[in-house]
This record gives sequence, C-alpha cells and structure tokens, in this order.
Amino acid sequence: MLHTRVCDLLNVSHPIVLGGMASGTSVPLVAAVSGAGGLGTLGVTGFSPSQVREQVAAIRALTSKPFGVNFLLFETQEASFAAALEARPPVMSLAWARPEQNLRPYIQRVHDAGLLAMYMASEVPEAIRAAEAGADVIVAQGTEGGGHVGWIASLPLVPMVVRAVAPLPVLAAGGIADGRGMVAALALGAEGVLLGTRFLATDESPLHANLKQAIVRSNGHDTVLTEIPDIAAGRVWPGAMARTLRNRFVEQWAGREWTLRRHAHAAREAMQTARANGDAEHAAILIGQDAGLIDSILPASEIVQRIVTEAARIIADLQPLLR
Repeated sequence: MLHTRVCDLLNVSHPIVLGGMASGTSVPLVAAVSGAGGLGTLGVTGFSPSQVREQVAAIRALTSKPFGVNFLLFETQEASFAAALEARPPVMSLAWARPEQNLRPYIQRVHDAGLLAMYMASEVPEAIRAAEAGADVIVAQGTEGGGHVGWIASLPLVPMVVRAVAPLPVLAAGGIADGRGMVAALALGAEGVLLGTRFLATDESPLHANLKQAIVRSNGHDTVLTEIPDIAAGRVWPGAMARTLRNRFVEQWAGREWTLRRHAHAAREAMQTARANGDAEHAAILIGQDAGLIDSILPASEIVQRIVTEAARIIADLQPLLR
C-alpha cells in the first residue's frame, strides 16, 4: 500500500483525492471515493447555506470517512462559506481566488474551525501565495486537466511547486487517470494525486450516461482550451481557460466569440438543455486530455483500488532497474 504524508494529514488510506468539480460531483460519488480510502470532495460553489448543510449531512449519512467541500473563491458567497465552516467537513478545498482577494482570512477561518485547508494553483506564484497564507496542502494543477486550468503542463509545474512551497505536501492534478500517472506524480515530488475526469466516468458520477460515454470515446486529442463555455454561461474566471471536448457546440462558436457574447443568454439555455438531455454534441463537456486513457465506466471505489494497485506494481517492477 502506498502511504505518504498526505495520507496521515488527511487521515486517508490512499493519497487519491476527488477534484471538487462544481457540476461533476455528487454525494454518492464523494462518499464512494472516501469510502474506498481516498478523499472525496464535493463542489459547493453556488449552493445556498441550507444546501451546503444538507449535502454535508447526506455525505456523513453514507460514510464515516473524511471528505471535503470545494469553493471557488472568486464567486464564493459569505453565507455559504460560513455554513460550510459550521458543518465542519474535515477539509475545505479552495481555488481560483481573484488576485486582489486575500487568502489568509479564508484559511485562518478554516483553521479556527479545526479544519484543514487545501488550495489548488495552476502557477507557482499562486501556490506560494497560498502557502504563505497558511494552506496545509497545495494542489499543482497542470493544463492537461479538464475544466478550468492554467497554461503550464504538469510535468514542469509539479516539481516547481514542490520546490517553491517545501516542506508543504503537494498533490499533482491534470492528466492523471491511472496508476502510471500516480507513479509519475510521486517521481515529480508530489505526495498524492487529485483526479477529475477519471471520476466523471464512474457509476456514481452525476453526468448523463451519454456524456460519460463521450469521455470513453474521447481520444484525448479532441479537447481544446477555450472561453466559449464561460462566455455562454456569463462567467469570467480569473486567469483561467476551460479545457473542454471539441464538439459541435464549441465548433459553432469558435472564432465567433464576439457573436456569442451577443447571444449568450440563448446559448446558455441551449447548453444547459443539452447537458440535461445528454446531448454530447451541444453540451459543454469539460474534460481533460487524460480522457484518452479512459475506456470504461467503473465504480469509483474500483478506480481507487486499481490506481493504487497498479502504482504499487509499477514501483515494484522498477526496483530491479536499480543497481
């Protein structure tokens, strides 16, 4: 069994964390990952205070294992953040603060509640900012990941962040879907991994079955960095692009973003309807390049076990290479 400092800090058996994707997580998925020995994380940005309390209670009804909730700081509402602190999930996961936002008060409140603070960064200066503000764990997210990402790849980013925030533990995110990715992350100096796309293609994922199959069909080359989903949604992310599946929805507006801004309301309604109906060509499907490594829909618990088993085997197989 792989055991790192992150396991002791988070009180988990395996150094595997579910990314707190706002529309890609659910109570069953969080509970399944935590129950399998990883750390499940529920994306709660946009939730009302009562929804935060209800969802945290629902997770606790399914598992006694540690879990977290995730807030996007650039659009976090104070009442919901306060409700989460009162609900006391073991981990508060934070990401995407605006440059002018002071991280220290958020992290201090997390610590005052007796909880751990995890912060995801897509560049070294942001990781340093979070470390100096008191974060307990830093997530270094490479541009290969799905959803909102920066511009630098995991291979250089992870060791740079590890060096910059030492001795804080670092998790690697972006482009990781199996045990090979975990071993690579450990070799880069990370002490665990955070996965998003791989857990979207699970039985417990809240995605429509058609969208899950779109992930399985993806070859990893058919994703693109774009602002199109955000323009349609009427959201402005601070310093991020969205990695999404290149489908008819994206192709319709590529190079015509100025027109999309004029018709954003209609585009948003169409995008939301397509997602609800499982229309994989006209929904925004935010997935990473590691979709090319995913060939089946599996239970989340099986994914956790497969990753740690494969990683341990690879490490054992590498031992004879040492002379």
